[in-house]
Amino acid sequence: MPILKVTNLVKRFGPPSGGFVAVDNISFNLEEGEILGILGPNGAGKTTVIQMLLGVLTPTSGQILYFGKNLIDNREEILEKINFSSTYTNLPWDLTVKENLTFISYLYKVKDRQKRINRIVEIFRLEDILNQEMKNLSSGQITRVNLAKSFINMPKVLLLDEPTASLDPEVAAFVRDLLLKERKEFKVSIIVTSHDMSEVEEICDRIIFINKGRIIADNTPYNLAKTIKNTHVNLMVRDGLVKLKEFMAANRISYRIEGNYLIIDINEKDISQFLRTITAIGVIYEEISIEKPTLKDYFLEVARL
Repeated sequence: MPILKVTNLVKRFGPPSGGFVAVDNISFNLEEGEILGILGPNGAGKTTVIQMLLGVLTPTSGQILYFGKNLIDNREEILEKINFSSTYTNLPWDLTVKENLTFISYLYKVKDRQKRINRIVEIFRLEDILNQEMKNLSSGQITRVNLAKSFINMPKVLLLDEPTASLDPEVAAFVRDLLLKERKEFKVSIIVTSHDMSEVEEICDRIIFINKGRIIADNTPYNLAKTIKNTHVNLMVRDGLVKLKEFMAANRISYRIEGNYLIIDINEKDISQFLRTITAIGVIYEEISIEKPTLKDYFLEVARL
């Protein structure tokens, strides 16, 4: 049985006969120990979905089941077993980090409260800021505290909205490793929204892509990237740049310039012939690299639809 089962979920804002449909009849499951990414352009409906999964918004129609139980009818019991972190929400500014963690531990009725807080402080490296008020922290430190509080009750389900935003690369890598470790050791089920495509590719088992309130794809990051046919050929051209640009314009081949490199978008099967042709017309290149499509390419392609 799925940890989370969403069926025919709809959220409409405004009058029943009109208004705006933010989420349009979506269905998906979250399995035990799975990390599921929810992606989509701004305004696609991601945040509205998360708010309904948290019980903050009531669906217009549809059903949300956690652990086989309806969220609407079993809200208190279910919310004790899940938690949430977002870059866009704040803990009380005038409380210290320690006071916030302590207060939240009471909300979740955490057993061995001090032991759990000490462990969370250790895991998230909060020792140096434990007695600082939230209003005096950097954006990266605030993100770290928000993540720490989401683990306070050892949740069965974690909902994370941009979990590594504002973090420096070293701490972001640490957080990703932590999520993978928690999933492996405790079979925590995690839903992640993120604009960092490389991060999503690294940690997510599966991705749901939402556009205009509807699910338009549900697959692994690898399989979604494979649907994009064009690869990126990066050339450092030593001679014949003008000829190369003219050739690409005449053949309607897309390209862009980044620094000293010309980046050409071309179907993988056409690369060999392309390189032979440009060599024949006098183009000389010093370096070449070929990048296969990534999840970012898929995101950009679908977001344009």
